[in-house]
Amino acid sequence: MIAYIEGKLVHKEPAYVILDVGGLGYQIRISLHTYSQLPSGEKCKLHTYLQIREDAHTLYGFLETREKNLFLDLISISGIGANTAMMMLSSLTTTEIKQAIVSENVKVIQNIKGIGAKTAQRVILELKDKLKKETSETEYALASSTNTATAGGGLAKSEALLALTTLGIPKAVAEKNLETIIKKYGADLSVEDLIKYALKA
Repeated sequence: MIAYIEGKLVHKEPAYVILDVGGLGYQIRISLHTYSQLPSGEKCKLHTYLQIREDAHTLYGFLETREKNLFLDLISISGIGANTAMMMLSSLTTTEIKQAIVSENVKVIQNIKGIGAKTAQRVILELKDKLKKETSETEYALASSTNTATAGGGLAKSEALLALTTLGIPKAVAEKNLETIIKKYGADLSVEDLIKYALKA
């Protein structure tokens, strides 16, 4: 198992990054939360999880160990795969997901695209007690929001579209959702905001 990868960040998109480690480029899937905190062109370290399937070997990376740990907790639940877990971590912060689970707020979990009522209830049932033990009370305080620079209308939309299709949302559906969001909220939304709205659409 590859626990972490440290190298130069040579490419960054909302759904994945490429880290150069001694001339070898690792393509790593990331959440929107990790994307918003990564600097471009600088050395960084990602805590990783390697998923091995018959048709693909996929690396998932997280800037914070607590995000990786929550990802591992989520994929341990029947009905939640790696893509769904990444969608959850891109829709809400780690703290918000933990808060919703501990307070048994089914609606918050269910509002994430691809999560039905039964799956939301299963997440809460299976993780509530574990997270209560693991998490200190101070972590339940809402995390301060990080404002990121707007990437500019067309570019932000195209980057958001790529990220959504990488997460498994059909391109036509993602495009329609993004157009609706831009009409409603304006063209000045950041990539992160576009993706978050689309995942809750």
